Amino acid sequence: MAKKKESISLEARNIEFMIQNIPYKALLFHPSNMSVDIQCLDTKEIGLKNIVFAHLPKEVKKLIKPT
Repeated sequence: MAKKKESISLEARNIEFMIQNIPYKALLFHPSNMSVDIQCLDTKEIGLKNIVFAHLPKEVKKLIKPT
């Protein structure tokens, strides 16, 4: 059985980006299923989301660099 990789905290890096004109901040990267927990910084849309790594902007992918 494959080893489960630990999640990587991105809060200290302060990675902020825009998707469809809504600001988000990356919180946690899950390398086992290649997803990222993000928090919306807009006051209209509050809460946490989990999106697939491939859906992030190219600039953000370069900052996270999964290995």
